Amino acid sequence: MFEQLKELLVSELLIDPADITPEAELSSDLGISSVDLADLVCHCEEKFNIEIDDSDMGRFITIKDVVDYLESHRS
Repeated sequence: MFEQLKELLVSELLIDPADITPEAELSSDLGISSVDLADLVCHCEEKFNIEIDDSDMGRFITIKDVVDYLESHRS
């Protein structure tokens, strides 16, 4: 799941792959804005065929948070 998310971040948000680690913080380490996060959520919903509630987006601080969420909500 981490590698798939990393691919999305690189291809869709043009994040440097060297910067993407499980501990990397979306905002402070990767420079992801709230608009970028909304885009990322849309791409994740499409790629992983899940629905991410808007209220859950606030829990996404690190890459690991996103990966854990995706893994726990996969069908």
